[in-house]
Amino acid sequence: MVAKRGGAQDKHQRKAAPASSTEKPRSEQPLSLERIIATAVELLDAEGVDGLKMRRLADRLGAGAMSLYWHVDNKEKVFDLALDSVLAYRRPSHLIESPNWRGAVFHMLEDWRASMLRHPWSASLLPRRALGPNILGRLELLGRILSGAGVAEKDLNGAIWSLWNYVMGATITRANFDHSDEDMVAAQQRLAHLSEQYPTIERTRLLLDNDWDGTFRKGLDFLLDGLVPTQ
Repeated sequence: MVAKRGGAQDKHQRKAAPASSTEKPRSEQPLSLERIIATAVELLDAEGVDGLKMRRLADRLGAGAMSLYWHVDNKEKVFDLALDSVLAYRRPSHLIESPNWRGAVFHMLEDWRASMLRHPWSASLLPRRALGPNILGRLELLGRILSGAGVAEKDLNGAIWSLWNYVMGATITRANFDHSDEDMVAAQQRLAHLSEQYPTIERTRLLLDNDWDGTFRKGLDFLLDGLVPTQ
């Protein structure tokens, strides 16, 4: 009799179990463009450009692959939107009306570099993707600041692209630098034995210089001095 009552009770519990399904699983969160792009960024951060596949993205979202196409046309559009999302820039209020144009340029370009270093895939994608509103906004702001600082109209494009190239080159070099401190010491020691051929870089210990942030700022100073010479 006890066993029978237990069986009946189990049967009742099994029937009642679906009531818990009223709690919405995470995979059933509403699909939106914002969720798709945020998840795409996570996937790109974890697996790089080659790891972004629509089916893999859908799996992370707990959705069917075809459902993504209600929100984005194709994978190329996902790349464009993910890239632009990580390059958003909010100019600090104290720099909006500041006469310190160099400070404004430094802040924006250091933020740009830092954003790409947080998402290393972005530096490789940016030169070959459509420019979205966030990066276009950065370029517009940079142009306005340089123009206000005295860069002539005929020189403005050259100035903007020179700074673009500097930021991109510095970022890609840093993101792909894969030498340990021990590797750098060993390289400098080898260079010491070749000091007659390479006396300058051996003397300055170039291969031991790992002050990436300081070198970026110093190089930017050199560029801005050339663009707008100090009066």
